[in-house]
Amino acid sequence: MALGILLFAAAPAAIAVLPQQAISDTYSAQAEQLAPGESPVAAEQSIAEIAASDENFEILTAAIEAAGLTEAFSDDDLAVTVFAPTDDAFAALPEGTLDELLLAENRGQLVQLLGYHVVDGEVLSTDLAAGEVDTMAGASVMVSVDGDMVTVNDANVVVADIKASNGVIHVIDAVLLPI
Repeated sequence: MALGILLFAAAPAAIAVLPQQAISDTYSAQAEQLAPGESPVAAEQSIAEIAASDENFEILTAAIEAAGLTEAFSDDDLAVTVFAPTDDAFAALPEGTLDELLLAENRGQLVQLLGYHVVDGEVLSTDLAAGEVDTMAGASVMVSVDGDMVTVNDANVVVADIKASNGVIHVIDAVLLPI
């Protein structure tokens, strides 16, 4: 269960914030040529490797490293769905929130936050159904589906079905905060 609670967090606010449209542009042009459920990123890459190779996940990557989760999210025995916030999503958090979460004494809170972005098993966008979904943090998120639009709590899925060797990533435009 400890591995299940692990997820993504934040990094120092000093990391540059990139335009939100860039993530969509990065994958949209490639995805136009793919069938539903196919990924524009080679499934040989792990979740950690995909995040590290994408300039829109610089904060996420730094957070994974800061939390000591790089190895966990590189593990091919892991099969999870990650709702991955972009750098813009992290930048929209209240001032000081990221810095506070990154303090060593708040690691437990950071792990909980990260776990709130992870669902057990690979769930493609075509398999997402409206309703509550349990996260690895033990709390639920609310998924809403309206045609092609998927939201998780108040976050929009802006790019779906980025397949990894150890799961699938759905890019979201807001950090999910447990209530």
